[in-house]
Amino acid sequence: MEHALSAAELLNAWEQARALSPTDGALSLLALAEPEKTREQLAQLSIGRRDAGLLKLRERIFGSRMTARSNCPACGQPMEMSFTVAEVQAAPAPATAEPFTANFGAHEIKFRLPNHSDLAALVPGDDLAVQKRRLIQRCVLDAKRGGHPLAPDELPGELINALSERMSELDPQGDVQLALSCPQCSHRWHAPLDVASYVWSEIETWAVRLLRDVHQLASAYGWREADILAISSWRRQAYLEMIEP
Repeated sequence: MEHALSAAELLNAWEQARALSPTDGALSLLALAEPEKTREQLAQLSIGRRDAGLLKLRERIFGSRMTARSNCPACGQPMEMSFTVAEVQAAPAPATAEPFTANFGAHEIKFRLPNHSDLAALVPGDDLAVQKRRLIQRCVLDAKRGGHPLAPDELPGELINALSERMSELDPQGDVQLALSCPQCSHRWHAPLDVASYVWSEIETWAVRLLRDVHQLASAYGWREADILAISSWRRQAYLEMIEP
């Protein structure tokens, strides 16, 4: 049976993780939802397994409906989209133990799937192609070309792309793409959904709003924070609406 997360627990987790990056903050939230695992164990989960846990947590907190915003890359038109958690939950690939081995022509590659620690090791602001190469290189455990050893940093670009596609097949939840269509110019494209950043952003917005509500209720009624957090969100809102402007 899942532990029901209280407003106080979520607020404390958010406060403790505020100094972290959005992805590290989201991992702290996942640790709250899966207390049987250490943070180190969670950081070693594949990106897809991590994001599957975050989507499940997000649905427990906010429900199934999700919204996002984007700008059309063709005409710049801002647009908002709505979807459900189920619509961005990928069907899990057949369970296979790591490491994996794949052959691409004369190349034989032994590799593992990218995890949270791999993403955290990337340099923010680097070109996406550079980040992709470094991510793949971290996950290559052994490489051969024609039976001869090949260093990960010697992998050709087409092999990097082929290996990236293979990883997406093995961990589909880790590469969710939203199919978008611009209502202004009808341009169609796919945009990646960064689940960890998305969930953290929602939690941060919720936490700031909740602190503001606590301040208003404490000022109006003299209640303690713990007492305010202990009542349901519906009752908090009802009391807020009774406070005269």
